[in-house]
Amino acid sequence: MAQQIVVSGVGVWNPEHTITNEELVASYNAYCDAYNQQHQDDIEAGNLLPKPHSSAEFIEKASGIKQRYIYRKEGALDIERMRPVIPERAEDELSDQAQIALEAARLALKEANKSASEVDAVIVSCAYTQRAYPAIAIEVQQELGIKGFGFDMLVACSAATFGMHRAYEMIAAGTAGCVLVINPELVSPQVNYTDRDSHFIFGDVATATVLEKAETATAEHVYDILSTQALTQYSNNIRSNFGYVSRANDVDPYGPDKLFHQAGRKVFKEVCPLAAEHIEQHLSRHSLSPEQVKRWWLHQANINMNTLICKRLLGREASREEAPIVLDEYANTASAGSVIAFGLNHKDLASKDYGVLCSFGAGYSIGSLVLQKR
Repeated sequence: MAQQIVVSGVGVWNPEHTITNEELVASYNAYCDAYNQQHQDDIEAGNLLPKPHSSAEFIEKASGIKQRYIYRKEGALDIERMRPVIPERAEDELSDQAQIALEAARLALKEANKSASEVDAVIVSCAYTQRAYPAIAIEVQQELGIKGFGFDMLVACSAATFGMHRAYEMIAAGTAGCVLVINPELVSPQVNYTDRDSHFIFGDVATATVLEKAETATAEHVYDILSTQALTQYSNNIRSNFGYVSRANDVDPYGPDKLFHQAGRKVFKEVCPLAAEHIEQHLSRHSLSPEQVKRWWLHQANINMNTLICKRLLGREASREEAPIVLDEYANTASAGSVIAFGLNHKDLASKDYGVLCSFGAGYSIGSLVLQKR
């Protein structure tokens, strides 16, 4: 008989600082005014397009976002800077990303009723890591005193689910008995705060999950992983081009084209049917229909995407109880969004209730887990 693998703990940590839509728009519009005035001659000559204003209402209608958490607020709203101030730490100091990863990890371990000595492996899986090596996961492993091994992986907004997939497979293969998967999404340094279409999208957060064999789980809320499913399909519609090769390209490594940018309408049109089909196929492996799913913990990129995907699956709009939305408070947190939705909305489910945890993002990449509460 195959070993049952479970999710036994989840941790959600957010920074103390927030930026509301109103704050963000006031800064962005002031930047636009200064930019347009500085380039007035080129704009009037038709050589340059003026930067358009935005509004808090536009942001909320377009995305469902009302605010976002940010690791360091200083500098992000300064029209002379338009990026957060994050002082560089010495090589013998704990890195910023490891610091927030530890916050979420400790919360997840506490909920799983696990000590670090019981963990065999650490996976740090997120949209960006602040350095190439040594791995953030190994730094976290060291700080927690975990024996075994750790590694980083990047799968954009599907990093959390893909990380959980790897943990599931490692436990199934017997190479680990308990795995800590952490998603320290320090995204604000990659946000272009001068771009109307993307400056409002992301927030900073860290999430973590504990996966282990069912026989060792002692937590109050435990979820059987019935199966995992992944899909990648190449698309150029969501990109972040920052990387070490820019030094050899002799280009500005911090230019707008190196930061996050997307063709949002194309993403919406292409990802929604792809995600709905993926979920439907995954459920069919267990002879389950969407109507049998009690809770949908979906990726938190855009409220309209989630609404449409649920509508395709259920034939109607899902209630907020069925498909929780955390976008209004957290914004898009890259891979962490579905884990936040799960972490804040899972304890009320009854034994044997089904849930689907699903991400979708750049790549395109889609990752899902079908869960059932013990």
